[in-house]
Amino acid sequence: MAGEEGVHAPEGETFEQKLARIKRELDAVPTLPGVYLWKDKHGQVIYVGKAKQLRARMRQYVNFQDERAKIPLLVEQICTFEYIVVGNEHESLVLEKNLINQHAPWFNADFKDDKSYPFIAITKGDVFPAIKYTREKHRADTRYFGPYTDSRAARRMVDIARRVVPLCSSSCADWRSLKRKLEKDPLACLATDVRPCFDAHVGLGPGACCGRVTPEQYAANVSRIERFLSGNHREFVEELSQEMQEAAAELDFERAGRIKARIDTINGLCDKQHAVSSRNLDADVIGFFREETIAGVHVLMVREGRIINSNEFVLNRGNDVPDQDLLHMFLLRYYDATTSIPHEVVVRVMPEDAEAMEQWLTGKLASAHGAKVRISVPERGEKADLVSMAEQNAKHTLMRYKVRTNYEDKRINDALLQLESALALDAPPMRIECFDISTNHGTYTVASMVVFTNGRPDKGQYRRFKIKAQLDEANDFLSMQEVMSRRYCAERMADERFGKKPDLIILDGGLPQLNAVMQQFDSMGIHDIALCGLAKRDEELFVPWQDTGPVVLPGGSASLYLVKQVRDEAHRFAIEFHRQLRGKGMTASILDEVEGLGPVRKKALLKHFKSFKRLKAASLQDILDAKVVPVQVANELYTVLQQYNEQTRNEMVVGGEGDS
Repeated sequence: MAGEEGVHAPEGETFEQKLARIKRELDAVPTLPGVYLWKDKHGQVIYVGKAKQLRARMRQYVNFQDERAKIPLLVEQICTFEYIVVGNEHESLVLEKNLINQHAPWFNADFKDDKSYPFIAITKGDVFPAIKYTREKHRADTRYFGPYTDSRAARRMVDIARRVVPLCSSSCADWRSLKRKLEKDPLACLATDVRPCFDAHVGLGPGACCGRVTPEQYAANVSRIERFLSGNHREFVEELSQEMQEAAAELDFERAGRIKARIDTINGLCDKQHAVSSRNLDADVIGFFREETIAGVHVLMVREGRIINSNEFVLNRGNDVPDQDLLHMFLLRYYDATTSIPHEVVVRVMPEDAEAMEQWLTGKLASAHGAKVRISVPERGEKADLVSMAEQNAKHTLMRYKVRTNYEDKRINDALLQLESALALDAPPMRIECFDISTNHGTYTVASMVVFTNGRPDKGQYRRFKIKAQLDEANDFLSMQEVMSRRYCAERMADERFGKKPDLIILDGGLPQLNAVMQQFDSMGIHDIALCGLAKRDEELFVPWQDTGPVVLPGGSASLYLVKQVRDEAHRFAIEFHRQLRGKGMTASILDEVEGLGPVRKKALLKHFKSFKRLKAASLQDILDAKVVPVQVANELYTVLQQYNEQTRNEMVVGGEGDS
C-alpha cells in the first residue's frame, strides 16, 4: 500500500494550507488504475473510491471539480490519503469492495440497517452436506443462496426445497452425530442397521444416517437442489418427469408417486410466481426510490420468465449521492453477499464502471458454458415495465420502513437539534418562519411567509403579502425590509392570528437579504430573534454572528433536508400568489385594450364563459354565439386574445415567467 500513512497535519494548519499540502502530495501519485482512501485528522478512513487514473481522479476532489453535493464537506474533513495501484479496473473494483467492507467509510453509501440478512445455505464442506436457514457470516466451505429480506420466505423455501429433493437438515440430531463421526474418521463405514431419523422416515431426508444413500448419490441430490434454489425449475421438472416415466416403466409405482408429488410441489410454486416474460428471461431488475436522506431499493429476481423472489433494502444516502454512485455501491454490496447471479442486471441508469462490473459479475457467475453477465438500461418494452414495477415497490419499501421505524419523528428531532447546534441557538427552533420574494421585474411583487411548527408545515399560519412600495425594477432587499416591518411590528406581534414569536427566521437569498433584514430589525429595535440567510446555490446558511463564512450543514443530514424543505415551501407559496395576482392583472389589462368592451360586457362575457381561461381558449364563433358583444367588438376581442396566447406560449418556451 502506498500513500501518506505516516503523514499528519501540522499543528495550526489552516484549510487553505491543508489543501495546498495535499495538492503537492498528489503530484507523486501515479496515473495508474487503483483505489484511493481519504482519511480524516484521526487517521480514520472516511471515503474509498476507485479510479482509472489515480492522480487525475483525486485532484478532482481538492480542486472542487466534482459537483457532487457531499464533496465540500468531504474535502473539509480530509487530512491525509492512501492509495493502492492495481493492474486493471476490474481489480480495482474488487479491491474497492473489500476495503469498503473493512473500513465502512461514512461517506460511502451503505445499507441503512447494518444487519445480517437471512440466507439458505448448503454446507458443501461436509461429506453429506446439509441445508439450513442462517444469518451467519459467509464461510468458504458453504454455498449461500439469497439474501432474503423476508425471513418467512427463506424458511418456506427450505421446506419446499426438501420436499422437492430430499436433503439432510443441519438441525437434525442424527445428521450432526453422523457429521462428528465422519470428522473423526472420514473412512468410517456407514451403519445400515440404524433406525432412520424422522426426516428420512417422512421423505424429507434421503437417509444418510442409516446408510440408505452413498456419498455419490447424495452429491447428485445436492447438485439438484442447488439448481432448484438458483431458479432453474423448468429444467428440473423435465428431469423429474423423465425419472417418473422410468419408474413407471419399471412398475415402481411407489417411487413414481413420490416423484409426481415433487413435480406437483414445483408446479404449485410456479403457479404462485408471477409470469412476466414470454421469453426465458434470467435477470435481476433493480429499482430505486430516493428521498433526501435515505433511499429504498427493490430487487425483482426473474428466472425463466417468472418473478421467483423479491428483496428490499434501505440505503443511508438519498439525493445527495448521484444515481450512478448509489447504484455502484449497491451492486457491490448486494452481489458480494449473494451467490444467485443472473445473466442480466436491468437498471434505470448505466453505472459508470459498467464494463468492470460486468467482468466481476461474470467471474462470480462462473458459467460452465462461458455465459457472461450484462447490465442493460431498457427504454421501452417489458424490461422497462419491470424497472418501473421495481421502482414502485422501492417506494413502498421506503414507506414501510419509515412507518416501522418512526423515521419521520426521529429525523425531525435530529434536524431541530442539529440546527440548534449549527446556528448556536438557545434551544431547538420549534417555530421556524421563512420568507421569499417573487416578482416580475418589479411588477406584481409579493412575499410569502411559511411556518414550520415542531419541524412540520403549519399551513394555518402561512401568510402572504403584496409589496406596497412602487418599484421600477426588482428589489428583493427593499421588498424584504417592507415585509419584516409589517410582520414584526408591534401590532402584528400582538395579533394572535400570527402566532407567537418565531425561534428562527430563514430568509431565502443569502447574505444580501440577511444584511437588509438586520438593518431593518436594528431600526425597529428587534434583537431577540435568530436570523439566517439561505444561499440557493450551495445551500449555505449565513448568520449574523459569523464573519468567517457561511455555516455548511452536512450533505444528507436531517437538518439540511429540513432547511431545504422549508425554503422550497416558501418559494412555492410565493410563486403561487405571484401568478394568481399577475393572472388577474393581465386579464383586466387585456380586456381593457378592446374598444367597446366596457365593465358590463366584461362581466357578461366572464359569466358566460365561467372563467378567463375558457374565454381566451374560445374561437371567434364561440364569442359570437355568446351574443354578448357586437360582431365588430367580437372580432377585436378575438384578435387581442390570440396575440396574448401567442405571447404566453413564447414566454413558456424560453422559460421567461420571471419569478424570483
